[in-house]
Amino acid sequence: MFSEKHKNAGVTYAKGFKAAGVRAGIKKSGNLDLAMIYTEREATVAGVFTQNLVAAAPVQVSKNVVATGSAHAIVANAGCANACTGTQGQRDAEKMASLAAAELNCKSDDVIVASTGVIGVNLPMDKVESGIKNLVKELSTEGSVNAGKAIITTDTYSKACATEIEIGGKEVRFGAIAKGSGMIHPNMATMLCFITTDLNIDKNLLQGALSEIVQVTFNMVTVDNDTSTNDMVIILANGAAENPKITEKNSDYDKFYSTLKEMCTELAKKIASDGEGASKFLTINVHGAKTFADAKTVGMAVANSPLVKTAFFGQDPNWGRTICAVGYSGVKIVPEKTVIKFGGISVFANGVGANFDKDALDKVMAQRDIVIDIELGLGEVSATVWSCDFSYEYVKINGEYHT
Repeated sequence: MFSEKHKNAGVTYAKGFKAAGVRAGIKKSGNLDLAMIYTEREATVAGVFTQNLVAAAPVQVSKNVVATGSAHAIVANAGCANACTGTQGQRDAEKMASLAAAELNCKSDDVIVASTGVIGVNLPMDKVESGIKNLVKELSTEGSVNAGKAIITTDTYSKACATEIEIGGKEVRFGAIAKGSGMIHPNMATMLCFITTDLNIDKNLLQGALSEIVQVTFNMVTVDNDTSTNDMVIILANGAAENPKITEKNSDYDKFYSTLKEMCTELAKKIASDGEGASKFLTINVHGAKTFADAKTVGMAVANSPLVKTAFFGQDPNWGRTICAVGYSGVKIVPEKTVIKFGGISVFANGVGANFDKDALDKVMAQRDIVIDIELGLGEVSATVWSCDFSYEYVKINGEYHT
């Protein structure tokens, strides 16, 4: 459903939105590092934030903006997380908002702020200030690509998608940009995701939908079992589509909900696939659980196991590591009822290793995208977790991240 034709339009695909990305000198590389998304028309805002108790200053500021129910802009930087920076960090995050507000002629509490990068370093506010001024000058309907590039850190590419649906006889557009590659684990991951839509919708419905959808999309992604200090997913809905306002859970709401869920699923999968140093994209389907929580717990245990991840990197069909993770997950499983498949090939059943065609399984293990199916045989609930392998490159990236 996501249009390749409009993918690069990203957050500016929805009517009334502009974006930009500039080089402010925050990243040592000199790459794009400061982004802005703006709608002159006031937007309803909703957000979901990291549950790490050491939350960065921009998370605190942006929570307050979401609490107002409306916003006009998002300003985000990469290269410095502005986390664990004390009262100075709080002042700097607030100043980011006030500087942007002054340039955009709106209020400070109309501006979401976000940061990503190294923890414990103060923002170079002189560079941020000049960068924000340049951002406002560069705002355009063609600016989503640069905005997406400006928020990435160790990502190999900026994640983006766009689509449209019809609601109330009006075309409603959605667009998004996201970053995320390492320190990825609920709740949430080291990720920033900014979604725009020209939908006209009640703020409580918007927040409720986003909160629910995050639980089964972004919170089902894990790269390395680390929960960041800076994560957030923000959606702005400016109503420019002029559809009849969605004020209740009806068929229009269902169409919106389904579209937003598919968009978040698409971005979540892209983040997992682009895990730091990843050579494999792993989809872990857990079936036959008694509850969703049980299914998720089993899937996460497998996805977060360093031994499972390294086995897939080495293309080693070591199913023992997978059943081991299932067994220690904390969910009461019955080994004799549990079936594990790699790429549709049974490798464990009836409490023992299954007979399988080694050549066929070798072909599965050589693929980049691999599906792991785990049937527990205890109930009717399923869950899907997305992850990746651990490679030599992952260690190199993270061993050199600060230096």
